[in-house]
Amino acid sequence: MWEQQLIETKRGIFEVFSKGEGNPVCVTHLYSEFNENGNRFAEMFVPYYKVHLVNLRGCGKSTDDVSVFNYGMHDSVEDLEAIRLALGFDIWGFAGHSTGGMLALNYAILHPESVEFLVAGGLCASAEYMHHPASIYCKENPNNKRILEILAMLRDPSSTVEQRRAGSKEWALMSLYKEQNYDNMISRPNSGKTVSKRLDYFSYKELPNFDLRPQLPAVKTRAYIYGGLYDAQCPYEFAVEAADLLANATLTTFAESNHHPVIEEEKKFSEFVRNLSQLQSIR
Repeated sequence: MWEQQLIETKRGIFEVFSKGEGNPVCVTHLYSEFNENGNRFAEMFVPYYKVHLVNLRGCGKSTDDVSVFNYGMHDSVEDLEAIRLALGFDIWGFAGHSTGGMLALNYAILHPESVEFLVAGGLCASAEYMHHPASIYCKENPNNKRILEILAMLRDPSSTVEQRRAGSKEWALMSLYKEQNYDNMISRPNSGKTVSKRLDYFSYKELPNFDLRPQLPAVKTRAYIYGGLYDAQCPYEFAVEAADLLANATLTTFAESNHHPVIEEEKKFSEFVRNLSQLQSIR
């Protein structure tokens, strides 16, 4: 199990779950809530690092005070900086998947002095994925109508546990290359449930103007970008774009994955993390 800590910072109290030994790596997602079960993505880094899995503002037992700060990426990065300082780290790595990967890019833009390296995948550096027909979030995608219905149901406090589980499974299946990989997805304890108020903030307040591409060429942080070739949320070409724009990035392709290489190509993803940890150790 992961060890829970409540970290007091100048921006509020934040819930952090830690596991592993070695240099620190921060892991989080823009609108997910974690618990002592940890997270399959974060677990990949535990053999090589001391991993700190963060519940952002409004998630779990972290502060939900939005009187001064909000749920946006900028304030999320500043909250992470406050957590880093409270934990006493001069610098740490940052790893994020999907909107966690988008947050990783933003972190390296805003505080390059604090991020030793970043790992980011299943991501886009702008809102362009919303207009790509291969993305389930695009109106032209055949699954778009259904995913919008599922998201509306998940936001509805009157929806039953059974409805939420069924909807979450359907969403997951849209994001897997092979349906049989769903059994692997649910085979072990995990956490990372969607926090609707943070998802809504991202979707309606931030996403319409989200575009980090002009700033990425100036980022010198070592970046390990990855993408699933059949990603139905953030199509693979956007991982390629981010890697091309970053000055110091490598791109790893998972050729038998949709949005979740950590599930669909678990062994290869483990090798990917081991290799980057070895590269970091000799720098």
